[in-house]
Amino acid sequence: MSFPLAEPEPLAPGTLRVTPLGGLGEVGRNMTTFEYEGKILIVDCGVLFPEEHQPGVDLILPDFEPIKNRLDDVVGVVLTHGHEDHIGAVPYLLRLKPDIPLIGSGLTLALVEAKLKEHRLKPFTLTVREGQEERVGPFDLEFVAVNHSIPDALAVAIRTPAGLALATGDFKMDQLPLDGRITDLRAFARLGEEGVDLFLVDSTNADVPGFTPTERSIGPVLEQVIGKARRRVIVASFSSHVHRVQQVIDAAHAHGRRVAFLGRSMVRNMTIAEQLGYLKVPANVLIDYKKARDLPDDRIVYMSTGSQGEPMAVLSRMANLDHAIEPGEGDTVILASSLIPGNENAVYRVIDGLTKLGADVVHKANAQVHVSGHAAAGELIYCYNILKPKNVLPVHGEYRHLIANAKLAQATGIPEERTIVGGNGTIIDLRDGEARVAGQLDIGFVYVDGSTVGGITDADLKDRRILGEEGFVSVIVVVDSSTGRIISGPEIHARGVAEDDSVFDDITPKIVAALEDAARNGVRDNHALSQIIRRTIGRWVNQKLRRRPMIVPLVIEA
Repeated sequence: MSFPLAEPEPLAPGTLRVTPLGGLGEVGRNMTTFEYEGKILIVDCGVLFPEEHQPGVDLILPDFEPIKNRLDDVVGVVLTHGHEDHIGAVPYLLRLKPDIPLIGSGLTLALVEAKLKEHRLKPFTLTVREGQEERVGPFDLEFVAVNHSIPDALAVAIRTPAGLALATGDFKMDQLPLDGRITDLRAFARLGEEGVDLFLVDSTNADVPGFTPTERSIGPVLEQVIGKARRRVIVASFSSHVHRVQQVIDAAHAHGRRVAFLGRSMVRNMTIAEQLGYLKVPANVLIDYKKARDLPDDRIVYMSTGSQGEPMAVLSRMANLDHAIEPGEGDTVILASSLIPGNENAVYRVIDGLTKLGADVVHKANAQVHVSGHAAAGELIYCYNILKPKNVLPVHGEYRHLIANAKLAQATGIPEERTIVGGNGTIIDLRDGEARVAGQLDIGFVYVDGSTVGGITDADLKDRRILGEEGFVSVIVVVDSSTGRIISGPEIHARGVAEDDSVFDDITPKIVAALEDAARNGVRDNHALSQIIRRTIGRWVNQKLRRRPMIVPLVIEA
């Protein structure tokens, strides 16, 4: 459900205020603030990747506006794990205040620091691990190991006199993880005995029945596909999916192939993972991709970015023959990742492009080359029964996921009024074991477009969509400034409209007539004349050509 915009009530003493600024109603840009006694703790600060209806946008950030004037009150940012949808917006937050402390596990902070280095920012960091407790401002934090599709993920328990909140971050309950690090259900049970007043829980797979398959089940499938491949193998995955890359390296090594990383983020992240010991690479397996081209085709595996069909990522460029490596007949391409909602069309375009080039494309729909990193319904029910939280706030997911998660909580006996299905900007106040909605902020999208942050609006994106889908028509007219009489024009030019410019010959007399009528009525204002031109040609184009192009009139006074 959504709540009408409402100014938040003043924060009462002894109350913990929780406000998601991103990640609810969407898969990405996860960020939640916790405020107690005038101090703010942030959990996660991620990005959302743009969809097709957002042309030209590189990234979408959480809306920092509610805290922009209170950054001196921020005591730290807890980062639950190293995926972009949880850490990607950190550089943009630290641009506003570089000395905000970052708190996270070793791998998470290493990935963040590498990203911040590109932005020329050196952060203040506190490295923590599971079982550790830290006092940060008025918040007592305890970190709990959780299993996810990246090593070193942590849940965080946040204690204040107002109550205990537990934020899972992204997690699942893989019982046979590659690194042997399972979700610590004993710690969950202990917290449940203490009393969890507010449970903020990952919802991404809440509508998937049963249990998420183990990551270990992917290994034999990858080994089989790579073993049968006749020529080159190209595997696309998230650039931070260390476990998946590990299994690709193991399968390649088993079949006498070497591995080359493609894509800047893949090279950066896997270098960090290997240096920290999270990625185990046998000797003489890795090779620079430029040298890899000298190897026989049946002796190389390329590990690349682009599993979501991103236009500038390696795999899309390969499909468009815009990369040094050009897939062809007999090559095998494996998309070892899930489909993030909104990316389906882009991914299938890449699959079609690779198939057209003759490659054998293996993906989740035709082979088990991916398992999710998120808990399915059966695992979430286990958590509810172990924790028995007093109040639940489903987070991290689209609305269908949030609602499905709330229903799971209710099925385990948590009252409906204690399960809050909110949205970005929903303010929840926690006190004496009771959580209630105390307001609703107007939270917007903050677009990153090249070097511009927040300068692009929804109106700009609408203009881009019109330009891309309907075309562009310009009308130039020179008028006498004193009489309003037309001296030259109208001159009409079109771009992105299938018809030749001569088609506009029929409308030219009507524009002239409309401007002459305006002149007789004493209209001299350029803006008013432009609007007359826009309306006249707009109606005609809509009726005659069945199009709604962007129309740009230019009235010049002489």
